[in-house]
Amino acid sequence: MDPSAVGVRLASGVVAPLVRKLFVKEGPGAGLVAGPVRMSALVSFTGEQRTLSDKNLHKLAAELVDRAVRAAGPGERPVPEDEEGAVADALATTLRGLGALDMDDVQAVHLGSTALAERLEAASRHAVRGLSRDAELLHGTLLGIACLHIVHFFTQRSTFVARTLVQQSRSLDSLITVIDEFIERHPSQRASDTAFERSYLSYIARKHSRLTIYGIDLAHSPDRWPLDAAYMSLEATAPAAREPNAISPWDDETVPQAAAPAPVPADQALAGRDRVLLRGVAGSGKSTLVQWLAVSCTKAPGETALPHLYGRIPFVLPLRTLTRDRAPLPAPDRFLPAVGCPVSGAQPDGWAHRVLTSGRALLLVDGLDEIPEREREQARRWLRDLFDAFPHNLWMVTTRPSAVRDDWLAADGFGELTLSPMRRAEVAAFIGRWHDAARCDAEGPERLDAYEQSLLAAVHTKQDLGRLATNPLMCGLICALHRDRRGYLPSGRKELYDAALGMLLSRRDRERDMAAPTGIELSDEPQIQLLQRLAYWLIRNGRTELDRERAERIIGEALPAVPTAAAQGTAEAVFRHLLLRSGLLREPSPGSVDFVHRTFQDYLGAKAAVEDGDFGLLVEHATDSQWEDVIRMAVAHARPRERAEILRELIAHGIASRTSSPVCASTFSAWPAWSTPPNSIRA
Repeated sequence: MDPSAVGVRLASGVVAPLVRKLFVKEGPGAGLVAGPVRMSALVSFTGEQRTLSDKNLHKLAAELVDRAVRAAGPGERPVPEDEEGAVADALATTLRGLGALDMDDVQAVHLGSTALAERLEAASRHAVRGLSRDAELLHGTLLGIACLHIVHFFTQRSTFVARTLVQQSRSLDSLITVIDEFIERHPSQRASDTAFERSYLSYIARKHSRLTIYGIDLAHSPDRWPLDAAYMSLEATAPAAREPNAISPWDDETVPQAAAPAPVPADQALAGRDRVLLRGVAGSGKSTLVQWLAVSCTKAPGETALPHLYGRIPFVLPLRTLTRDRAPLPAPDRFLPAVGCPVSGAQPDGWAHRVLTSGRALLLVDGLDEIPEREREQARRWLRDLFDAFPHNLWMVTTRPSAVRDDWLAADGFGELTLSPMRRAEVAAFIGRWHDAARCDAEGPERLDAYEQSLLAAVHTKQDLGRLATNPLMCGLICALHRDRRGYLPSGRKELYDAALGMLLSRRDRERDMAAPTGIELSDEPQIQLLQRLAYWLIRNGRTELDRERAERIIGEALPAVPTAAAQGTAEAVFRHLLLRSGLLREPSPGSVDFVHRTFQDYLGAKAAVEDGDFGLLVEHATDSQWEDVIRMAVAHARPRERAEILRELIAHGIASRTSSPVCASTFSAWPAWSTPPNSIRA
């Protein structure tokens, strides 16, 4: 058995009594105190109130190890029997460090169980010397569980400072209750479930622990980067309070007014919340956050900043994949096969149902905005059926801001959070991390140092550039183009995307010294012509993913209009070239295709719509959230007369239907980010 998995088998009824022995008992008449209490005055194995000898401390640690081994069950021993004593010695030595920590009880609770365990390990690094890897893992897991109960013990003492850190106390209560309920419901979890979970969590850790940083894919750089190194925690805010006297500029409806709610770290969104609807614009980091949460479930409490996810089984459910073939949304036993999980064939019968029934699941439903509007109500019914059947799990649903109305899932107990734009400090941190990651390239570190400093100065002094650098995607593109163009940057969003496409389509292979590795060699323009056909099909059909066979048919239909490509191979060969070499397409699961980011799909699809003159189609979808960026980008692609036509029709459509179109409003409000309005439009 994986030593890091034993914690989920240890109920609080086993651990809590042992932890309490580490601290002095409160005397009669104890009451609320005005201030914190030093840690050294609380432990029971030092000072004047010593009641626990070194020998007893070792016995306590040995009992904790013994309980963990017994909880593992027959045939699942986490360490060999002859190493149990060494683990107990190491655990006793590490716990003895509690009396030497320079902090009080309130500071310990502020610090949290994970950081407390790290402090103890750092203070007694010699304790684990000579232990095998499995023994070290068992020591770390038991220390993390002990620290979880230590922090919880502090918050439950009657002398703990009144009303201090109530939320942390509730979160700890919830975590411990979940573990207890699971053990109560499954006193002897089947060995096959444990074995499969170990395999599944290993797969999740490998699959989601790397991410693409756009632009760092030249020369000697790898295509993906470690999530731990590249991830940046952003902030999210709750909806503003409603003011009944506020009037919408579009009609007489009441609208919310900003009440400046305090932002929270986005990766802590599920700390103290069971259900969250997370909104964020394109490129704001929603899917990266989903990866981070999923990977955090695979780590022991002492190895993650999110210990409340310990023991959770993550299900990453991108709606674009679940609905690709227009099949019914899956029941729990079909979650893994529906997303193409390669280990799903080993899933024991009823395993997913048992996980959800025990309340151990973390369900990450990604991309509500990436399915057609007509299918979102069906998705809500599917979610509600799951909530009703399995109410004690954690849920996060992600979407673009305007895809569903406010409080769309409020009746089902969902709180709402919106990812905030990156602040100046976060932009600076992102630029620093991007250049750190890029330094393994062949380019000299001195040159990259110079690029980093000049870009930091430009972002802080150039207003137009600062308006663009508000989310991770845009920051990544800006960093890549700044380096690629030796410090020159486009001035507007359209120019930025044009330059990014050129970088991804042609510069990528030139820098890698690849001479037609697929046997096909295409310049930027024919690639864009073909890619925009795929993008426009996805947009017209309300999809962000399609099967490979259909993609090849679309390329085949477009080839006669692109003779440069048609002369070099079949539709299948040309599509394969685009998939492998364009840098814009990917295969998220066998047989399926999508764009590396929704922004590129919308940008290329908008270009196709303008070239086809489909202005009426754009206007018809003025209130469809999936077309919001498409319409904005179409205005940017259009020539002056075409822009005037699109905007006049949008205005006429809004007046005729008397709708408060978010697309119309955002198109006008965001104009400066694209270009200067032509005189013909003003006239």
